[in-house]
Amino acid sequence: MQATKLKIGFIPANRGFFSDRLAAKMRKATIETLKTFGVEVIVPSEKDTKVGCVETLDEAMKVGKMFAAADVQGVVVGAVNFGDEQGVAITLKEFGKKVPILIFGCQEEEVLKPTTERRDSFCGLLSIGEVLRQLDLPYSVPEIPICYPTDDSFKDSLGRFLAVVRVVSGIRKARYGQVGARPDGFWTCRFNEKSLQQLGVTTVTLDLSEVMGGVARMTNSAEVKAIVKSMKKQIDCSAVNDDILSRIAKLETYLLKFVEDKKLDALGIQCWTSMQANLQMCSCTTMSRLDDMGIPCACESDILGTLSMHALQLASGGPSCLADWNNLHNEDMELVNCWHCGVFPTSWAKTPPKMGCQEIIAGTTGRKNAMGVVEFVMKDGPVTLCRATQDNGGLFKVALAEGIVEPNEAKTFGGYGWVRIPGMPQFYRNVLLRHFPHHVAMNRQHVGNVLWEAFGNYLGFEVYTPEFDGGFWSPELPFGGSDCDCGCCE
Repeated sequence: MQATKLKIGFIPANRGFFSDRLAAKMRKATIETLKTFGVEVIVPSEKDTKVGCVETLDEAMKVGKMFAAADVQGVVVGAVNFGDEQGVAITLKEFGKKVPILIFGCQEEEVLKPTTERRDSFCGLLSIGEVLRQLDLPYSVPEIPICYPTDDSFKDSLGRFLAVVRVVSGIRKARYGQVGARPDGFWTCRFNEKSLQQLGVTTVTLDLSEVMGGVARMTNSAEVKAIVKSMKKQIDCSAVNDDILSRIAKLETYLLKFVEDKKLDALGIQCWTSMQANLQMCSCTTMSRLDDMGIPCACESDILGTLSMHALQLASGGPSCLADWNNLHNEDMELVNCWHCGVFPTSWAKTPPKMGCQEIIAGTTGRKNAMGVVEFVMKDGPVTLCRATQDNGGLFKVALAEGIVEPNEAKTFGGYGWVRIPGMPQFYRNVLLRHFPHHVAMNRQHVGNVLWEAFGNYLGFEVYTPEFDGGFWSPELPFGGSDCDCGCCE
């Protein structure tokens, strides 16, 4: 699915005692940097306000209305000189929405002398931060808060901030399709739909009988045949007959139409055992393919697992999957097997993807009804693990960890990878003590810092990581910086 272009409001905060020329210079440089990230920048022009900056009450009200009309998803505040904190405050009050905010100040042009045109943004940025606190508006700060907008450090911070904006805005307006009820045996997939709606997420339900009826009525159309051809090109399907492949393709067709009609961002699907009893197939291949299309699909109608997958995809821009914390290596306490029966996106495959039987449920449903899982070993490299859940009162929390998939001689069936997570024993203990379930979402990039801030600073989640056993967001980076040092991300 094609991501929509972010709209970012920019407040170049000016103060009349200081140089308009220097303010205009940093305004221009910031806009140019923002545009390199492909965002739409909503900012006053030189005709709207003095040198296109914000200082006075009238200017602030005008720009706040401009942000509201454009429905910006995030705001960057640049103290292009000292900046007027009330101008920033009134702009955001007039805008009227809580969105992620990044504040930074611009460095001086030279070492200070009595004749220097000065900015003093080092001082002014403190005042801007204080008025945001008074307005109860959380904000983000670059690793180096006083800088030039052209600095690499600022660009790195801005890139992470824009990922935070994608996560926060995406979750607050998300629409998830719940296809069938959770399996009765899985209390772990329960959730509070009303409190999820308070977060901004709408759950759209679809009875599994409608899916089965729709698939049964579907013909072997050109669209269905094209999907079968695509599957055979992507996956070794030699163990599965064409009748089953056709049903799998029809399920994909039906679900894609459901996503389109209901404008859905992701799905949670009741994948067993009614699917096997009534359609004589597994939904895993369809879910794997939809994941790779950018439509996250959680197993067992785990809607909070869906949210976890969606957040990872928003942060990274790449596909996610849902795994089980399946097995701890018996010779290495920091090596965990992240596994599921066969739903991982095939773009992650190190070994050739092969379609086969869901061995766990085959004894109950019969092998001929349990075909359609996609088995392979995952590529080596970085992963981020994410699990959102709710406590008994409906309050949200999230567990986050970064790790590395590495080769190992231990083998199993399904789709899996051995993931090294530093501090895994203590983290697993906290997963138990803080009441997180057995499903965890996974993505092939290190985006822990993005989710740490998005969930903790802006979405109001308690956050737990291997490094942090607190429960409240802190601006300190929990993952030792955002760059992967394993060499896999180069």
